[in-house]
Amino acid sequence: MIKVLFILIFSLSSLSALQTSDKLFECTEIFKARKSELLVELERIDEQKQALSALKIATEELLRKKETKLVQEEEIIDRKLSEISQKEESVKEMLAKNEAILKEVKDIKVSKIAQTFSKMKAAGASDILSNMDADEAVKILSTLNPKTVGKILTKMDAQKASKITLILSK
Repeated sequence: MIKVLFILIFSLSSLSALQTSDKLFECTEIFKARKSELLVELERIDEQKQALSALKIATEELLRKKETKLVQEEEIIDRKLSEISQKEESVKEMLAKNEAILKEVKDIKVSKIAQTFSKMKAAGASDILSNMDADEAVKILSTLNPKTVGKILTKMDAQKASKITLILSK
């Protein structure tokens, strides 16, 4: 009986060892399959990493090119802006010169007109100035000496003379 029991225990332990061995074999097969899947996944991740690295390099290169182009365009714009500023200054100077010349011409013109009026009789001058715009008449009268202006104003219509006198007094 002990033999039988011993055989039975031995059989059971052999059977148990066999089952454990089968389970170990199954586990090993599962691990091998999983290892293969992980290697494939790792390879795929590495490929994506390389693609991402290539994309990053291409993007950085494109960015450098665009920055270079932008700097060049900014330089062109700055040069054009500088040229425009110089031309604007030149135009301003020419305009100032033209205004000075125009003022000088107007002064000469008014001076000649004033000389003409100073040589006229008061009645004739007052008739002409009465028909002019008050501001224009004031420009002419302001160049004449006060005695001549007084004579001309006394010969004018009272309202017109009053208006001109008010403008002269400002």
